Amino acid sequence: MSLTPTLQRAAPRDRDVADTRRRGARRTRVRRTALHVTTFVVLLATWWAVTRAGLVRPLFLPSPGDVWDAFVRANSDHPVSAGSDRIVRGEQNYYLWEHLVASLQRIAAGVGGGILVGVPLGLVMGTTFLGTLLEPYLNFLRSLPPLAYIGLLIVWFGIGDTSKVWLLFLAAFPPITMATMASVRGVREDQVNAALSLGARRTQTVWAVVLPSTLPDVLTGIRVATGFAWTTVVAAEIANGIPGIGGLAYLAGEQLRSDLVVACIFVIGLAAIVLDLGLKSLERALVPWRGKA
Repeated sequence: MSLTPTLQRAAPRDRDVADTRRRGARRTRVRRTALHVTTFVVLLATWWAVTRAGLVRPLFLPSPGDVWDAFVRANSDHPVSAGSDRIVRGEQNYYLWEHLVASLQRIAAGVGGGILVGVPLGLVMGTTFLGTLLEPYLNFLRSLPPLAYIGLLIVWFGIGDTSKVWLLFLAAFPPITMATMASVRGVREDQVNAALSLGARRTQTVWAVVLPSTLPDVLTGIRVATGFAWTTVVAAEIANGIPGIGGLAYLAGEQLRSDLVVACIFVIGLAAIVLDLGLKSLERALVPWRGKA
């Protein structure tokens, strides 16, 4: 009996199932997008209605229009005051996007340092007695709020970028180290023993077994560390944080410019979302086997 007709009937059926799944996934994405857009529109309309009715003073809650005007003003050249011929650049002589780029550069330096130090240290702590010895101190450092030691860092390194990068490093370093250490301890011993029994050297075992097993959790730790460093950016830029989106938000708050503060908050939040989505995409590209083993 020939199997060819059966295989020919099975192939279109498999294609139909795949097409049905793709259409289902597409409909799910459309519904999710529509839900997000509707929620955003409702929140924006509620915000506009509250400020339009005068239920809250503009000092405490500026209207969406005022926030948008502050955003446009911060990204353009404009008169320093009404009726003045003097033209200034953005806010504090920088456009808003330049403030954002300056903060991102500091975060990249701080988180990058945390990765360079935290990942190797986590590997060592996960495989030697140093894990038991150093873990309490790592937990102590992780529990400290950034504002607790920003003053000390300024005393040590001055009010320039060095103290800010160190603060962001100290915010990112503990979660990266702990994620690496925990993932190394979670590697299955039978996989390591199997590689060693097949003749692999220690370095080959680390490269072929330990690193692929730990990489998903390490990347998750980097995502967590980046988010924590991003929330620390305002504290890092309190002193001489211009240019910097956190420093601009702090300075605008001191000047009671609520519209600019809210505009900075929106930029900080949206940048954090985009940054996290980028790290998620990188994680999917680097560890496509996650969740499939």
